[in-house]
Amino acid sequence: MDKTVKSSDEAVRDINDGAIILSAGFGLCGIPENLIRALVRKGSKDLTIICNNLGSTDSKDGQIYGAGLLAKNGQIKKFIGSFPGPIAKLPWFKELYRSKKIELEIIPQGTLNERIRCAGAGLGGFYTPTGVGTPIEEGKEKRLIDGREYILELPLAADFALIKAHKGDRAGNLVYRYSARNYNPVMAPAAKVAIAEVEELCEVGALDPDSVHTPGIFVSRIVKGETYEKRA
Repeated sequence: MDKTVKSSDEAVRDINDGAIILSAGFGLCGIPENLIRALVRKGSKDLTIICNNLGSTDSKDGQIYGAGLLAKNGQIKKFIGSFPGPIAKLPWFKELYRSKKIELEIIPQGTLNERIRCAGAGLGGFYTPTGVGTPIEEGKEKRLIDGREYILELPLAADFALIKAHKGDRAGNLVYRYSARNYNPVMAPAAKVAIAEVEELCEVGALDPDSVHTPGIFVSRIVKGETYEKRA
């Protein structure tokens, strides 16, 4: 089955207002930058974005990279992640938060990753000691296991996952490069629709099966990224 689409704009065509989106990457490593830019052009509003952080900013010229572009464009209603990132220091982001135009739900990094993994694996959740005795435990079930307190964390699924791979074939099989294998593998199975952008698009059979990190069964669409910015 050929899952390729012609452009990033076509790939995000059905991401409408109010969608819950998993956006992969850590900082600027492994981020689906072409799909994010396409979503900015589409202009979908009231989005819930689940990602490690909202990208980054160039301190010299103020350029925004990553999911922060969606926040700057007023498209994000709620951010769920480990921390907003460097853009949290920018005046426009502070104003969004103070005026309650964006909601922040901060989750410990390991807990965030595991909640997403549980959603993709079909698990009902997990118990963790992380967050016990802090505001993170509020409203959550607690249990004593072997004399230690744990809190129950539930799966974190989404309508769409935007992921980035180094290589992919037309059937959606993906290979990540180095540390870009951060949130990408766990996010692909955790959404109803997983959309992958790749630097290199291959024909089916070109990838060594033993090197595939995300099988094509978890990918709904694949597109060759149009532009990748070179950064120092």
